[in-house]
Amino acid sequence: MADSNAKTSLESIREWVVEHKLRAVGCLWLSGITGSIAYNWSQPAMKTSVKLIHARLHAQALTLAALAGAAAVEYYDQKSGPKADRYAKFLPMDAYSHKD
Repeated sequence: MADSNAKTSLESIREWVVEHKLRAVGCLWLSGITGSIAYNWSQPAMKTSVKLIHARLHAQALTLAALAGAAAVEYYDQKSGPKADRYAKFLPMDAYSHKD
């Protein structure tokens, strides 16, 4: 029973991320930069400018990873998800046949 509930909540999270990709990436960026600033502020030997630069670099790397993940999800959905049928309607393969 717990597996079915976990699967449905995981599936609902995945559906939300698919529908709101950029919002999810933005939230991930914001949480990444917040966490990185909080961690860097606990390092007393660094200058403030270095702390901010490190926080920005960490958040930028996390954002690039999130964008790559969003691209992979979009690619997967277009190949096998519900969007595959939607795009197939716009590309009639019979019209481009080379058989005459």
